[in-house]
Amino acid sequence: MSKKKELSPELKAECDAAKALFVSKKNALGLTQASLAEAADISTAAVAMYLNGTNPLNVKFAAVLSRLLDVPIERFSKRLATEISGLTSAAEQMSASSESASAADMVRQMLARQGKGLSAEARSRLLAAAEEPSNVITADFSRPGQVGDEVWIAHYDIRAAMGGGQIAADYPEMFQDVRVSPKHLRELGVDFEEHFHLKMVTGWGQSMEPTIKHRDPLIVDVHIREFVGDGIYLFSWDDHIYIKRLQVADEDHFEMISDNTRHKDRMIRRDMTFIQARVLLVWNAHLV
Repeated sequence: MSKKKELSPELKAECDAAKALFVSKKNALGLTQASLAEAADISTAAVAMYLNGTNPLNVKFAAVLSRLLDVPIERFSKRLATEISGLTSAAEQMSASSESASAADMVRQMLARQGKGLSAEARSRLLAAAEEPSNVITADFSRPGQVGDEVWIAHYDIRAAMGGGQIAADYPEMFQDVRVSPKHLRELGVDFEEHFHLKMVTGWGQSMEPTIKHRDPLIVDVHIREFVGDGIYLFSWDDHIYIKRLQVADEDHFEMISDNTRHKDRMIRRDMTFIQARVLLVWNAHLV
């Protein structure tokens, strides 16, 4: 079997730049190579081959990486950014053309020549826009959603109990992402410094009803790791994870409070309580 040809220095530099950005931002954004692979609909091995410079970056992977890291493609590949920009510009011109060939036919020809790296969804959107004369294609695939527009929030697979407490894994695994608008969250009154401080967890149990119901998804701020005032917190105590209201009882104790009056409140030692995050919003839009 012949040895795979090494990438040119220019293509290898693109892979190195993409990997450096991914490594620098993955922890803050809750990303892994597995989650990147899922978003790009490729294998984890394929992701590694891109980041390690075995295979050259392509349009599809670059667009996904750009969106997840919230950086423009130009940051790691001016080549692909130029290619995508030219592709979308050509589509815009073709959809407005009044020449004898239909806009849809011209877009099909353009996609056949230059669009192999685009996803099936992107190709369908370009064709749909060309087939509808009143539509103008304005998508810019080279740039991710801006902060204040849409960002991804990691959802962690931990059962934060609103009752007797549940044992948490040492390293909670992310199992899905959700896409939200930071601007809209702020309009709802959710206060946070950076969008990458936000994560999602799911509450289990009935002790915080009616504020939080069993299995409600919650947006939490993992940047808050200490008591900053009365509120609902995600915290560990006695080797279990809880979601409860916390208030200072005295110098040595918190009062752990349940909103459901059928559940008793209790005093817990402050030095044995380890705050992991503060709950900002219940996904059903009950502000807390």
